[in-house]
Amino acid sequence: MNISSISTTLLLVVLLFCTQSSSGFAPTHTAPTRIPQTHLQATSSNNNDTLKLFSPCKINLFLRIIGKRPDGFHDLASLFQAVGFGDTLTLSKLSTDTKAKKDEFTCNMDGVPTDQSNLVLRALELMRQKTNNNDVYFNADLFKRVPAQAGLGGGSANAATAMWGANELMGRPATLDEMIDWSAELGSDITFFVV
Repeated sequence: MNISSISTTLLLVVLLFCTQSSSGFAPTHTAPTRIPQTHLQATSSNNNDTLKLFSPCKINLFLRIIGKRPDGFHDLASLFQAVGFGDTLTLSKLSTDTKAKKDEFTCNMDGVPTDQSNLVLRALELMRQKTNNNDVYFNADLFKRVPAQAGLGGGSANAATAMWGANELMGRPATLDEMIDWSAELGSDITFFVV
C-alpha cells in the first residue's frame, strides 16, 4: 500500500466518522433564518436569554503553499469542508442586576485557556466593542469534543459561534456582512465559520 492510498483511506475514515457523528449532535429546533449556511445551529431553551449552539469543526481537503510573502508569512490555497462533528457552546446573558463587568467562561477540556486569550472571550469582547453594547456580558460554557490545536478549526468555530450567539442575544445589532468583516480581526479561519 503506497502513501497516496493510505492518505485517501485516512481521509475517508475521517469523513465517515464525522458524518456518522453528526446524528448525535443534530438540533431538535433550529434558530431563526439568520444562521449562515447551517454551519451554526441552535436549540431552544426554556430561558429566552440562553442559547445552546453547535460549533462544527472543519477538515482541509487540500493545502498548498503558493509562495512566501515579504512579511515572512506564506500565501496558502486550501479547501475547507465543515463537518457534522464539533463542540457545544451554551451562551447566556448575565443578569443586569449582577452589575457584571466581565464575561464568565468555563470549558470541560483540560488545557484550553479560560482567560482572555481564549477566542470565545475575545469574540464576545469584539461584539461588545463593535456594536457599542458595552454593558452586556455573557456566561459561556464550552463543551469541547474537537481536540485543541489539531488543525480542525475548533477554536475558530467556537469564536464564530460566540459572535453569532452574542448577536442573537443582543437583539441582532449587527448584520451578517458586518460580522464577516469583524471576524477577520480575530483570525482568517473564523470568517469561514461565520459565512
